[in-house]
Amino acid sequence: MPIGQELLDVPFAEMVTSLGVAIGRAQFELDRVALQVAQIMAGQEFEVTDSEGTTSTERLLVEFGGEQLSMLELGFTPSFYHFVDTIIEVKVSITIAREVSFSRSTFSGSVDSYFAIFAAGASVSSVSASFATKYNYSAEGSSLIRTKIAPVPAPAILEERIRNLVASGS
Repeated sequence: MPIGQELLDVPFAEMVTSLGVAIGRAQFELDRVALQVAQIMAGQEFEVTDSEGTTSTERLLVEFGGEQLSMLELGFTPSFYHFVDTIIEVKVSITIAREVSFSRSTFSGSVDSYFAIFAAGASVSSVSASFATKYNYSAEGSSLIRTKIAPVPAPAILEERIRNLVASGS
């Protein structure tokens, strides 16, 4: 197969599509976890499973100035993250080699005379020929997907709801 065809056979479109879908799913999970953290920081009950498998519910409240306050009431906000840079790097190395070798040996010997052959006075060596063809083919590939996640501010509407929650004292 020609080297150009090998390079064309790299499923680049599928890789980009898969990466895009994976980033979308990962972004959804990052946002879902950040919202769960916001609920916990607001003082809502959440489930905790200990090392023995026992599940209980807890509330994260901090005693501050003689009051039990949520982290949101103390001004903390959950962290949100966003994918900012993603790089796909594909390296392909294809090597095709062909090696041909040919060797032969020629007739050698001595004949004293034409009549000596019939008198068994001749020495001869054999004639041989060999032919070998060797094909080497190797294809190497590597890929690298690198992405960077950066913190971003909480959505403005969430911050507004947090302020309203804190103002109402709930």
